[in-house]
Formats: sequence, structure tokens, C-alpha cells
Amino acid sequence: MKHDPSSWGLYVITDRSQTRGRPLDVVLHAALQGGARAIQLREKNLSDRDLYDLARRLLPQVQTRDAALLVNDRIDLALALPLDGVHLARTSLPPAEARRLLGPRRLIGVSCHTPEEAAEARRGDADFIVFGPLFPTPSKAAYGPPVGLDRLREARRQFGRTTFGIGGIAAENAADVIASGAEGVAAVSAVMAADDPVEAVRSLLAVAQGALRARGARATLANAGRNRQAP
Repeated sequence: MKHDPSSWGLYVITDRSQTRGRPLDVVLHAALQGGARAIQLREKNLSDRDLYDLARRLLPQVQTRDAALLVNDRIDLALALPLDGVHLARTSLPPAEARRLLGPRRLIGVSCHTPEEAAEARRGDADFIVFGPLFPTPSKAAYGPPVGLDRLREARRQFGRTTFGIGGIAAENAADVIASGAEGVAAVSAVMAADDPVEAVRSLLAVAQGALRARGARATLANAGRNRQAP
């Protein structure tokens, strides 16, 4: 069954260079133990064979937790292994072409940096987008200065589906990201470099889920008010 990105709250993105010498398998096991429901395998400096072996090794522990495992860019790897989908960058194949190759049962995520790119991802039938960078962060410096929360709001309106905010994400700002329209947050260093990845994931999820509940409650109250005012 295809996973529902709107239920994730947190999208964990891997980076072996940020694990502080710990094996990636160990950090991901801790993230899953903390409650992570979605992992993007993003290890661009590995050979094809090493990336294949890593994905195959990680699959059982991800599947045991009923979580989703996506791979960055590599549609061929998603077809070779029972991965849940791919995550595309601007330099990847267009989402519509990826959908044609992968079919309707695989997930397609797309990284977006402008509302216009979010609209393009919707036309390409992407399942979710990751938008940013929202806050200053070294890992996203190549993508320019932070775009901010107002641009996130517009991107969410353009895409109209599940959106994750990325870039400088921490428990201290995750609620602001959700309040700006996102369904969750995407994190790299906040999990990969954490002293305790289990607790880092739990903290991020607690904030995101709490903010989503609060947003839902506000929407319910607003709808009730409109209904009372209706003739």
C-alpha cells in the first residue's frame, strides 16, 4: 500500500558526513525507534553498487517499522529494489516523466525553492514537496539565502498537497513551519548530527504533531463560526 506523506510529520534525510563517525545504519535505526515514518536516502557520493547495497541493507529495518524509504534522484534504484519512491531535485527528470516510469503506486517527492516550482510539481503529479531553505543552514547554502515562511505559504497554496519545510529546522521553529501551512518538516543535521537521534526525532514529531492538532482545532472553530453566521 502506498504511504500517505500527510501522516509523516517528519521527513528524515540522510547524510553520512553529518553522523559524527557513527554508521548510518545506527543513526537510522535510532531515528526509526524515535518514530520517524519516512526516510530519504541521499548519499550522492556513493558508487551505484555501494548505494544499491546500502539501500538493500536498510530496507528491512525501515519496512519492519512500517516506514517509507525513498531514494534521492535514482529512479533506476527505485525500480531495482522495492523502495517506496524517489525524491527529485531540479536537475532530476521532470516529475511527470518519473511518474510515467514508476507508475501510480510509488511516491514522488520534489525539492522546490520557489512557488513556481511548487506549481510545476503539482502539474507533474508529485505526491509531496520539500520547500526551502526556510532558515539559515550550512547544508543548504548552495541554494541561496533562506526563502522564509511567507514564500512557504505561497508554495503550499500553489502545490495544494502535502508540503514539508526544510532548512535550519529545529524543535524551536518547527511549529512556525506548520503554522505557515506545511504538513511537516524535513530534517538533515537535526537528526543526523544529534547527540541522541531517538530524542531528536521524538522532539521534532511532538512539536509538529502538536502544531498540526492546534491548526486543526483553529480550522474547526473557524468553520463553526461561519456556520453560525450563515442564514
